[in-house]
Amino acid sequence: MEHAGIAAAVDRWFAENQERVIGWRRHIHSHPELSYREHRTTDRLMTELEAVGLEPVRLRSTGCYVDIGTGELSVALRADIDALPIQEATGLEFSSQNPGVAHMCGHDIHTTVMLGVATVLADLNRTSPLSGRVRVVFQPAEEQLPGGALTVIEQDVLEGVPRIFALHCEPKVDVGQVGTRIGAITSASDTVRLRLSGAGGHTSRPHLTQDLVFAMAQIAINVPAILSRRIDVRSGVQVVWGEIGAGVAPNAIPSEGTLAGTMRCLDAEAWHQAGELLDQVVGDVAAPYGVEVDLEHVRGVPPVVNGELETTMIENAARAELGEDAVVLVEQSMGGEDFAWYLQEVPGAMMRLGTRTPGGIEYDLHRGGDLLDVLGAMLAHPGNRTAAASASHLSRSVFYQRIALIQDLLGVDLDDGEVLTALHFALLVRRSAVRA
Repeated sequence: MEHAGIAAAVDRWFAENQERVIGWRRHIHSHPELSYREHRTTDRLMTELEAVGLEPVRLRSTGCYVDIGTGELSVALRADIDALPIQEATGLEFSSQNPGVAHMCGHDIHTTVMLGVATVLADLNRTSPLSGRVRVVFQPAEEQLPGGALTVIEQDVLEGVPRIFALHCEPKVDVGQVGTRIGAITSASDTVRLRLSGAGGHTSRPHLTQDLVFAMAQIAINVPAILSRRIDVRSGVQVVWGEIGAGVAPNAIPSEGTLAGTMRCLDAEAWHQAGELLDQVVGDVAAPYGVEVDLEHVRGVPPVVNGELETTMIENAARAELGEDAVVLVEQSMGGEDFAWYLQEVPGAMMRLGTRTPGGIEYDLHRGGDLLDVLGAMLAHPGNRTAAASASHLSRSVFYQRIALIQDLLGVDLDDGEVLTALHFALLVRRSAVRA
């Protein structure tokens, strides 16, 4: 079947099955499951694929894959199916029914898209056989380092695959557009945990101790600084601490403490170099203080490095179907993605799927109730929107956009003291109801 015929057939199929596809997505969204616990999701995928005459293969733990067509493999397509440990607060009729777990990263969309692709290809293959096989992979545990992709590869799912593609939702790109980038489109991401121990004592006699808190401070400050001087700055190596703890009293130097954070990197080669160097630098900085350091460095994922040919294939297809303005260049993300492991084995590319309403605001991935969070931050910092924006982890411009949206949705003036009082009371009531 020619390209134009395939496109027309897909359009007809979607017109006839739109509500069905929406139903898939809403079901998956309302029943999120954490990494390697996607049993219900896998069962649903197997059922839907078998219903259209396909023969999906269940993977060792969770997840599955299915081939459509006959002959040699032409391409593989990957979807990730796991959710995040975040409480959903959207209030949607199809919101998560699993407390503390939600599809906040768009994996419900990724899964629905690839289920739709497998289903429509199965329909097309019955009337006009495909010239080769398409393998659709529904992968578990993308959110758990080092990623479920490795378990998929271990099960020989890439055997015979010449190239592989994936997509990821992008709230910075409009619906109807796709974002592409040749080369690295995500960063490497490692987890770093340090447990320090040494002789504690009184703060009046630090010379009789190993002053563990001071040593921790030196590590926290100097390790990122040294790495930035030892590795090419263009690689974007960045160590950021997210957790630090030691002691319980202001006049006592503790004997134990912890530091934890992440190391991210934009370049695959530099990632390997930085991983080895990090361990050495931590030891060098700690050595003068005599503290013992137990370093746990969990290597995460390398950057997703899109192939030039495969990226061009995506761009050509998008322009053919959606128009010349359908493709936009996206920046390299500092987030990690285990799709990178597939690209260590075969060529491929990941595209960004636009999900923003044209002219609308930009939403953040991995957040549990954007507008409610923004409103709560504003109420917690009356008269200080700069502080409220900071508390929401948003730029001031995005924060103001969301405040404007809240005002439009509610039809209220958020500068009105009585309105703010009423909203504050409403949020308290809601939080009490959620806890109950």
